[in-house]
Amino acid sequence: MRSRRRVAGLRRVLSSVRWYVRELTDESAYDRYVAHIRHERPDAPVPSRRDFERMRSDRQQADPRQGFRCC
Repeated sequence: MRSRRRVAGLRRVLSSVRWYVRELTDESAYDRYVAHIRHERPDAPVPSRRDFERMRSDRQQADPRQGFRCC
């Protein structure tokens, strides 16, 4: 019984750490984008993750306010 609580607690902690790291590194941006597209325009095609990252980097490079630097 006690070890089950520890395992459950450890899973919660690891889940929280995973969420935090994904938010910190903006890894979850694609997931948010897909959710937004499906909610706002359900019939619109959803781009692949690769296409999304390409669009995102192109947008950052085009906008000097983004502070994009390659190095």
